[in-house]
Amino acid sequence: MTNIIISILLLLTFVGFIYYIVKGGNLVIGFFVMALLWSVIGLVPFDQVVQKVIAEPALNYGPTIIYIVFGSWFGRVLVDSGIAGSISAQTERVGRKAPIFATILVVLVTALIFSSAYGVGSVIAIGVILIPILLSIGVPKKVAIPAFTMAIGAPMYINVVLFNQIKAFFPSVSFSGKYLIFGLAAMGVQLLGVIIFILLNSKSIKNGEIETIDDSKQATFQKTHPITFIIPVLPVALNMFFHWDAIPALLLATIIALLLTGQMKSYKGLVAFINKTVSQAINDISGLIIFLMALVMFAGAATAAVLAATGTFQPIFLLPLLYTASIMAVSIDLTQSWNTWALTYSKLETKEYLKMGIPVMWVVSFVNELLVYGFFGH
Repeated sequence: MTNIIISILLLLTFVGFIYYIVKGGNLVIGFFVMALLWSVIGLVPFDQVVQKVIAEPALNYGPTIIYIVFGSWFGRVLVDSGIAGSISAQTERVGRKAPIFATILVVLVTALIFSSAYGVGSVIAIGVILIPILLSIGVPKKVAIPAFTMAIGAPMYINVVLFNQIKAFFPSVSFSGKYLIFGLAAMGVQLLGVIIFILLNSKSIKNGEIETIDDSKQATFQKTHPITFIIPVLPVALNMFFHWDAIPALLLATIIALLLTGQMKSYKGLVAFINKTVSQAINDISGLIIFLMALVMFAGAATAAVLAATGTFQPIFLLPLLYTASIMAVSIDLTQSWNTWALTYSKLETKEYLKMGIPVMWVVSFVNELLVYGFFGH
């Protein structure tokens, strides 16, 4: 009888939590309160609440935060060194003659950059370059913005920073072998979905009026040599072919970026550049880190932890199964910070954004969940 009462109370608090979120409640506060409520309802002793619910989850999540820091720094270096801007400038030249092809190129460039870069700061820094390019070649906002955010979401299947966030709940799963093959396939499916989306809206792109963004911040950058264009995929390549961990892979790619873009010409200049980019990178993800710390305190991230604890399904199956649903949110959900920024920046109405993007992501996610079953469900 006690278990039934506890289950009902847990369900009621979860429904209340959903209502709180819908009403615009702060998620960090919500996760923390839910962690305490579930501990009380579950009759967890006070000393275990302090140690097992609050202290250990936060401490054990430390390594994942390090991955996020390095990923954010790498993204900031790509922007501030001029690499991201140079890649984008090459795309813009094509767009003047072939807007459809250029739009697809922007999507591929975005996916290239975010195969390793991570964080809302990186998205903003790159978005203020790429979004105006899309609008300048005639892509309507209602097509440009969902295409951009879905293009960010696609490479998250192989982004080692995001993977290590999810891996915290499935520590036995490694970023290699069969998962990596699945990740590349799932990324391909989503990119194909975005490209089809662009082609279906090709008429509005060809006939579209040039839209602009009233923004006082003009994206400026120094041009870099074309050899630097391979740097965004270097961390993934090092992991794929040499089985490097994400941190040394990101660090080496960052050092090469600094070397090839002339940031190492003087010691004083190098130190100033590193201090600037590191400071900005950590500032970019400060809110995310607190959010994630509160999340891991909430009953081990609720659904993921419960499913993992049952032992009914193998971790190698559960991780990509839940990962696919998460990437749908990353790509088009309004609660994703960089999606909200993109809407605010472009002044696109929420209704138009969801109307254009959700059907694409539902189809993509359905196909990728079938891929999960095909790869890991047997």
